[in-house]
Amino acid sequence: MDKAALLVIDVQDSFLQRDYWDETALPPFRQHVLALIAGARAAGIPVVYVLHEDGDGPFAAASGFVRPMAWLPANPDAIFIKHVHNAMLDSGLQPWLAQRGIGKLLVSGIRTEQCCETTTRVASDLGFAVDFVSEATMTFAMRHPLSGKLYSAEEIREKTELVLAGRFADIVTVEQALARL
Repeated sequence: MDKAALLVIDVQDSFLQRDYWDETALPPFRQHVLALIAGARAAGIPVVYVLHEDGDGPFAAASGFVRPMAWLPANPDAIFIKHVHNAMLDSGLQPWLAQRGIGKLLVSGIRTEQCCETTTRVASDLGFAVDFVSEATMTFAMRHPLSGKLYSAEEIREKTELVLAGRFADIVTVEQALARL
């Protein structure tokens, strides 16, 4: 079996500054991420935080918000800063994984359908086995730009699971992900 690493993507204070932030969605997400981190630590696999930095506003380096949320455990094995939607290509993560012989990734973080999904697709294309730990991802309701239909966070999560399953990743719960280590 390939060595594994846990990616905790964009769980950063920048999101707390967005008008779409949904505090009610945080408790179950936090519980799942913390369980995943604890399980990864117990299994001896590296825990990697990836933060997104770009442009102006709360994702700009100068904002002071490009930092892990306070509830995340300190001292991950590594922290990488990305400037695009996937964590693999511009952050230094890919060579770090290669140097350690890591071929399997557990993906968690914020936003399910954006940086988590994009990282999963790119990692799969690069040859990594990916467990997409959907319940340890978080997203927000979005309105379709043409139809005006409002899609719930759960509908967006389900769509992401649908398009990733079997082709780019295995869709797993925290419990399943940890049992597979």
